[in-house]
Formats: sequence, C-alpha cells, structure tokens
Amino acid sequence: MAELTAVIVDDHPAVRAGVAHWLTAGDPPIRVAASGDNARAAWTGEGATADVVILDLHLGGPAPAMDELRRLTEAGRRVVVYTMRVDGDLALQCLELGALSYLTKDEGAEHLLEAAAAAAEGRAYTPPSLAGALAGDRSATRPALSARETEVLIEWFQSESKAFVGRRLGISPHTVNTHLEHIRLKYAMSGRQAPTKAALLARAIQDGLVGLDDL
Repeated sequence: MAELTAVIVDDHPAVRAGVAHWLTAGDPPIRVAASGDNARAAWTGEGATADVVILDLHLGGPAPAMDELRRLTEAGRRVVVYTMRVDGDLALQCLELGALSYLTKDEGAEHLLEAAAAAAEGRAYTPPSLAGALAGDRSATRPALSARETEVLIEWFQSESKAFVGRRLGISPHTVNTHLEHIRLKYAMSGRQAPTKAALLARAIQDGLVGLDDL
C-alpha cells in the first residue's frame, strides 16, 4: 500500500503536534509531510504534494479562511476542515467549496483518521457532529426525487465510482451521471446548490435521504 501523507495547517502548535501524533500512530499510518501556522505550508516543500490538507478554518483571526480553502480545492487539493466551530451553515459552505470533510476539534482521533484516509482517496467523510449539525426539517425546500434517483444517489454515496454504481443497478455510467445531474439541478432549482459530492451528501443527510448507518 502506498504511503499516505498529510500537511497540517493550524496556528496552534499543540494542535499541530497532537494531530501529527494521531496521524502517524493510525492504521494505516499517515506521514506528516509538513505543518505550519498558515496555508503556505500546503504550497511549499513536501506540503505542496501531500495527499491531504488538514486545515484549521481560523488562522490567527476570527474570520474563517474561506479564501484559503477555495484556493486549495480549486487547485485539486483534498482538504479536511478541522475547526472548533459546530456550525451547519459554515460546514455546508466548506463542502460546497470542495472540502471532503468538516471535523470539529472535540471529535477524537478515530474520526480524524477516518476523514484523512477517506480524503486521501478522494472520498467524503461525515462525522457524527456534522450529521447532527446538518439535521433538521427541510421539507419546504426538499426537491422531489424519483425513487430511481434516490436509489442512484444512495448507491453513489456507498461507492467509489459511477461505473460501480452502474454495475450494481444494471445501468450504464452515463445513465448514472444523468441521474446525478438531474438531482443537482433539482437542488439548484430549490435554492440549495450541491456542486460537489460532499455537498450533495450533506444535502441528503439534511433531507433524511441517508443516515450514517447507510454509509
């Protein structure tokens, strides 16, 4: 198995040290390629090619580092947001920008390791606090998905590729993609954009279409 690497961006040395310990002691272990108190650590040296970016949202100030998150995701980096704030709206903003997970610092090593390992493979991870923050009645803006669309959506969350979903359901990858595009369009028309897989997963959790036990 290829070595997994991470860069830790957090303005608290104790947090960086703790996260580094958790990652290197995990199964599989994740080597910390670089760490620092600002996003430069993710753009220079070994940090520039790390598989995962563990990003604190508040780097030396009260305003969340959304521009840094946007730059990283637009460059194709796989980001796990790691923050003190349990905030469903902020979490969804991060997922819409392309973060693969939104993790709070009061969640333990197990969830951080799972989120980092999933992100290294380009997969989203939903910890319990995120599911709880996103829970609520969204019936007024819940799009009307067909039974087939819901089936495709759930299978896609459980799979790593559209080709695998197609094989499971006996349809082509093109048909899978068409269903997913229709679902995204329905969410957009309801005023609830879901441009990324992680954001679509968050919407589905909000609407009660899936739960953690389904993933």
